[in-house]
Amino acid sequence: MKYIKQITISLFSSGHQRSIEAKKNILASLFIKGLSILISLIMVPLTIHYINPTQYGIWLTLSSMVTWISFFDIGFTQGLRNNFAKAKAKGDKFLARNYVSTAYLYLSIIFFCLWIILIIVNNFIDWSHVLNIDIAISKEVSTLATIIFTYFSFQFVFRIINTILIADQKPAIVSFLDLIGQALSLLCVFLLTKFTSGSLIFLGLALGVAPTLIIILANVYFFKTNYQDYSPSIKFVKKECANGIMNLGFKFFILQMAAIVQYQTILFLIAHYFDTLQVTAYNIAYKYFGILQMVFMILVAPLWSGVTEAYNIGDKAWIKNIVKKYLYILIPFIILGALMLFVAQPVYNLWLGRDVVNISFKISLLCYIFFTTGMFASIFVFVINGVGALRIQFFSSIITSIFFIIISLTMIKILHYGIESIMIASIAANVYGYIIAPIQYYKLIISKNSSKIWHQ
Repeated sequence: MKYIKQITISLFSSGHQRSIEAKKNILASLFIKGLSILISLIMVPLTIHYINPTQYGIWLTLSSMVTWISFFDIGFTQGLRNNFAKAKAKGDKFLARNYVSTAYLYLSIIFFCLWIILIIVNNFIDWSHVLNIDIAISKEVSTLATIIFTYFSFQFVFRIINTILIADQKPAIVSFLDLIGQALSLLCVFLLTKFTSGSLIFLGLALGVAPTLIIILANVYFFKTNYQDYSPSIKFVKKECANGIMNLGFKFFILQMAAIVQYQTILFLIAHYFDTLQVTAYNIAYKYFGILQMVFMILVAPLWSGVTEAYNIGDKAWIKNIVKKYLYILIPFIILGALMLFVAQPVYNLWLGRDVVNISFKISLLCYIFFTTGMFASIFVFVINGVGALRIQFFSSIITSIFFIIISLTMIKILHYGIESIMIASIAANVYGYIIAPIQYYKLIISKNSSKIWHQ
């Protein structure tokens, strides 16, 4: 026992300070995320039985579609992340506060205007046609859309505090805030099952209000305490800081938009060309195998900001060492995923109840492939993002987004494949992550290639 204690102390006290902080945050995040995963697993059957599988599919599709508006941040949050990390690494608190204040003002203006537009446009959308649902519930879905538009717009502005925490290599705190929001949402849904009949409106309020309240309170707390030196103020807003964020942020904006096209449209395509029950089936498998990625992303979360700091002070040795470690860590995740695939059907039955939702082996297999390739890709993409060398990723994302749509529609309309066609297209469209990004990493960090194409 004493030997184990010594090893543990050594593990969390040895190495570069950057690595020590990352280890502490990873350990805390693993515990917090474990609770978060448990809540997510409980939430799915609870929600499905509160409404029904078809209505649950409607909720999933609509909330997924609403995230499309996230690209209207025009890359501000990711641009802020890199610029804040650079300013803080150089000890320039004044510049860091300029970036924070500017981001808050610009995003507040953008999302207030966008919210007004969405509320107006929502009155003219025929949701029965868009989501391929019964016209009798179209009005209820329209009200649900208004609720989601509202809390999403609030969250997107106030979640800037999460960007700051991640840039400061404190992802465990972000995970904890998300956990509190999830726990309150779970409590609200549980109370709904006891005191109300199934309602999409009540469900939307339960899942939206609690996380929004938590993130607003987090802003008040952190800017009064730990991050008082960076608290947003109108007098610290600088146009040149907006330009500085946007120079990098515009590239992240395109990458975000590409990600939305490739991943967030999946549920819409399934609902539109098949039905919302299939959306539920896909989402169950996605959540099941997504546990792998959720845990892995806890481990890889500190990499981005750590690379930003290390690269800007010329510490490429640290980057090479940490990437090698992450590749070793990935191996047990791939093996565990294979075991999860083998026992998937019994787990679905135990989790949801027998024959509640039919999920084919093909869907499970494709989800497994999607997440394993995605985890591998995330290691190298995070390094590239941390360095800020986004030019190749920028153009690749545009091409692969078009590629994704073409493959999906070809397989659905011409080859008459099922929902598997959309999943195959999403795997193929991630080619930058698992092929090009590793090559770019090698050119930037290992071979130290001086060609501008790799560095821009």
